[in-house]
Amino acid sequence: MSQGQMYFRTHRAEETSHVSPGTRVTLSGWVARRRDLGGIVFIDLRDRSGIVQLVFDPQKGTPPTVMEQADTLRNEYVFTVAGIVVRRDPQAVNPKLATGEIEVRVDELEILNASKNPPFYIQDGVDVDETVRLRYRYLDLRRPEMQQMLMLRHRVVRSLRKFLDEHDFVEVETPMLTRSTPEGARDYLVPSRLQAGAFYALPQSPQLFKQLLMVSGLERYYQFARCFRDEDLRADRQPEFTQLDIEQSFLSLPEFQTLMEKMMADVFADVLGVNLPQPFLRLSYEEAMHRYGSDKPDLRFGLELQDLSDVVAKIQPEFRVFQDALSQGGVIKGLVVAGGAAWSRRQTDDLVSFVKSYGLQGLATVAVQEAGIKASIGKFFNGEQLALLAQATGTGQGDLLLIGAGLASKVLPALGALRTRLGHDLGLIDEKEFRIAWVTDFPLLTYDEEQGRFVAEHHPFTMPKWEDLDNLESSPGSVRAQAYDLVLNGYELGGGSMGIYRRDIQERMFQALGFSIEEAYRQFGFLMDAFEYGTPPHGGIAFGLDRLVMVMGGGKSLRDCIAFPKTSSGTDLLTHAPASVSGEQLQVLHLRVEGANVRVEGKGPDVTLAASAQG
Repeated sequence: MSQGQMYFRTHRAEETSHVSPGTRVTLSGWVARRRDLGGIVFIDLRDRSGIVQLVFDPQKGTPPTVMEQADTLRNEYVFTVAGIVVRRDPQAVNPKLATGEIEVRVDELEILNASKNPPFYIQDGVDVDETVRLRYRYLDLRRPEMQQMLMLRHRVVRSLRKFLDEHDFVEVETPMLTRSTPEGARDYLVPSRLQAGAFYALPQSPQLFKQLLMVSGLERYYQFARCFRDEDLRADRQPEFTQLDIEQSFLSLPEFQTLMEKMMADVFADVLGVNLPQPFLRLSYEEAMHRYGSDKPDLRFGLELQDLSDVVAKIQPEFRVFQDALSQGGVIKGLVVAGGAAWSRRQTDDLVSFVKSYGLQGLATVAVQEAGIKASIGKFFNGEQLALLAQATGTGQGDLLLIGAGLASKVLPALGALRTRLGHDLGLIDEKEFRIAWVTDFPLLTYDEEQGRFVAEHHPFTMPKWEDLDNLESSPGSVRAQAYDLVLNGYELGGGSMGIYRRDIQERMFQALGFSIEEAYRQFGFLMDAFEYGTPPHGGIAFGLDRLVMVMGGGKSLRDCIAFPKTSSGTDLLTHAPASVSGEQLQVLHLRVEGANVRVEGKGPDVTLAASAQG
């Protein structure tokens, strides 16, 4: 093969299954597998499209020089071949491959680059520590399942852009360097070289700018925005992430929700061929918490929380835990586990330990067995009272009733987490099903005990429900927000709200959050000033793109949906970021680092990574 053809190919691997036998093709890719069968060499060539089998056979036209080269090929070598497409013998057909009915008889070969032995097999389902995968991410991304996830992400973005373009939305980029704000998660700060002691902040979201775009009269905006939050991480969070940010003017909340439902339904149909029935289910925050113990409930299975407060109040048992729950305005909730009456003490103790990790004191158990009712609270309840508990919750023979009691803020999340665990443990969930819903009417504000003040449940620019607005000063905790989340299979896909568009309401909101007018103006004066120049009613939503792709692709971690993710500690194992910097770099930025000394690169002094401003 001539030097000028070394990168040339006529077909990709899987395209060879569609060409006629006898066609000459040129292919390029990586060695996925090599087999030497007594003078005949089989190579699986892998490219982005898939795998095709190559045959090097001196009896079928492979020149001796090419056979010599084929003997040197090893896994992950990059190479180019030319040859003839032929049908496999019937007994050699591989039904697991799209190209399993054909193979390519090679007569030309050029090795483009050799490869070291990889630290793990480049194949799906590889059993290797994730830290190794992240350290060699460029190899991990060669695996078909990883490439399929990135291609899924590409198709999702393409479909979303198509829908928004067809519905008159305009894509606008907003600043990456902005100012720090006191609400929300911690900011990532960027020191200014030109203004000593001053800092930019990387955006947690484009919220303020998209509202200003509504003031500008753009009416319909979207952006695939890079966002940054310096917070504790977990499997479904990253310090930097991508969200589809949307804002619109002059649409009512029901109209906007209908539009977003159509967008999501179109994406699922376009990308997965899945039909999401419309309209989507709507649950109030209160209903979601009391039925499922979660504001992002997994609706693929039942096992709903049962309310026992009225029944317990009626029978008045001599059980202090239940009495205290009722007297303190708490709740008594139960979960009915079909067939759970046969569970061992060890199994139920494990569930008790589980809910304790969520702050619940424990669980009461009522097992309806053939011989009668057996309950952990049996000494406080007589048989008739236990029967009433079972009857009220539909607990039948062979079933187990699990009861939690206390403040709603403890009981509901704990039983909600237990419900989710039981759904998985008992095989109640169809992993191929998608159940989507809106959760609406969130609290506008929640009281933060540590800060000693109310904080915004979503963000401080969320419009209260009009019927609750008069309570903003007198009873801020009772005010509901014009806020909504779209939830799917136990995940929050996106959250949004109708925005405040009047200065007087925004000032009242800041006061409810404990800001003086002066403090609010110092932080957000530019927005409050803008509200005085004819701001239209507006609202929007932000969808987590990484999470959407994870759920659509059946992934378990956001790291599988991002090309180059961070670890749970925010570290990039590939590039070894974050890293120390030179003293000269710090000096240019007017920074001095204090604390325990750590040697950094360059000629600068010993420094640590915790910085303080130096004027």
